[in-house]
Amino acid sequence: MLNLMKKKHIINLFLIFFIFFLDRVSKLLIINYSHDNGQFDITLTSFLNLNLIWNEGIAFGLLSFNESFGYNFVTIIILFVIIVLSIMLYKAENLNRFALILILGGASGNFFDRVYYSAVPDFIDFYFKSFHWFIFNVADIFITLGIFCLIYVELIKKNTDHD
Repeated sequence: MLNLMKKKHIINLFLIFFIFFLDRVSKLLIINYSHDNGQFDITLTSFLNLNLIWNEGIAFGLLSFNESFGYNFVTIIILFVIIVLSIMLYKAENLNRFALILILGGASGNFFDRVYYSAVPDFIDFYFKSFHWFIFNVADIFITLGIFCLIYVELIKKNTDHD
């Protein structure tokens, strides 16, 4: 039983680091390409560009601050959320566990950038005609998928509790 628990936690950590690694590699490729070629804006398809911006806020540029106190305060709150989610992961099972792994992997990548760069590099620009969605990164994709999984689990749980 103890070995099974150890194995589960090792797998959890491996998956979190794998997501972190994918995020870091994608960001480093974009950042290095940008440094080598100046302005970075590449059209890939009729609905997708790669366009590097530096996000000093949280999701979708919300809570962007010009002063360091606000930025540092938000960064500390994010660290606290990562710690709470890590504790929740320790007890989570099934789809909840998978969702928390996705969120923690992505959040760790963005947290690293906040500390290392004092901003998060976002570069995926998805659009339809003149409507552009918020520019995001690989970590944001994993965080969003994890949140959708948690919402799905909560909706399913509520429906089965009422039956």
